[in-house]
Amino acid sequence: MAAIKRGVQSALFRLGRRPQWHQTDNSTAATHELATGKRGFNDDYLALMTHLGMKPRTTEVGEKEQNGDVEAGNGALKRRLEQALLLRGHRDFEGVEQYESWVQEVCAKANGGRSKKVAEELAEMAALDVSRLPEHLELDVTVTAWSTIRVAHNTYSVPSRLIHETLRVHLFERRIEVFYGGKLHLTFDRLPGRNGHSINYRDIIWSLVQKPGAFARYRYREALFPTLAFRRAYDAITDAGGASVKSDLAYLRILHLAAATMETDVECAIERLLTDGVTPDVDRVRAMVKPTDVDVPMITAPVIDLGTYDGLLASGGLS
Repeated sequence: MAAIKRGVQSALFRLGRRPQWHQTDNSTAATHELATGKRGFNDDYLALMTHLGMKPRTTEVGEKEQNGDVEAGNGALKRRLEQALLLRGHRDFEGVEQYESWVQEVCAKANGGRSKKVAEELAEMAALDVSRLPEHLELDVTVTAWSTIRVAHNTYSVPSRLIHETLRVHLFERRIEVFYGGKLHLTFDRLPGRNGHSINYRDIIWSLVQKPGAFARYRYREALFPTLAFRRAYDAITDAGGASVKSDLAYLRILHLAAATMETDVECAIERLLTDGVTPDVDRVRAMVKPTDVDVPMITAPVIDLGTYDGLLASGGLS
């Protein structure tokens, strides 16, 4: 639905006009299955059409040829983009935004000779006299005891201080914004598909150190090995002490140290110990990392002598 909002509104607000009908296929973003076997429009989709002043309609189920002109246009666009990429010489872009800008340039060039026909179409359309709707969905989600939230069938970790709190989520096409107390706290890249996860060990390590017995059965345990060095450290610890809660706690303390200091420093210390044939433990790693409290210098505020300015004024030095 977020993609439909963005795409339809981007097109209409560039044209400044609106057609009478908006035709779509039977995607789940726009329609849902009815008990009769047919498909009906979703409430969010109908609300969008009502706001923009268009009537919705779909092709018949399984009759994609009814959108033949659109499908043919999609095929032509794909071929045009492929040719433009070949002429460009490479397919590397700095990000999605840069890629979209490039696609728009290709489309604008292709449409350059169609301005007369477009003007004829626009003359038959009604003016677009509404404001642009926000291109996101708003959801309220509760943080689980494992410091995670479930959004659009995917799981994301959040800081443990938010456990059991209710967060407001703005769900965009490609990103998720998380608000707490009316303020933006977190932004995630939206995961595609379903049952994916984005887990940051820094969010949950504080809880796991207190409940190390849960580590062995943790659903997203692989996310708790940020690099290969940490995985090797855990294997070395379990080889030396056996698979047990005690071994898990020994590893979690090292991971806790990485979250509290610098992950790269802890990683280097682990690799040095493993190279020397020594089983990593938190005391050895800490001794090598040597985390120290930052000494904040005491700064005395200078005393400003305003008499200097009075002297300048008296001598005419300032005008």
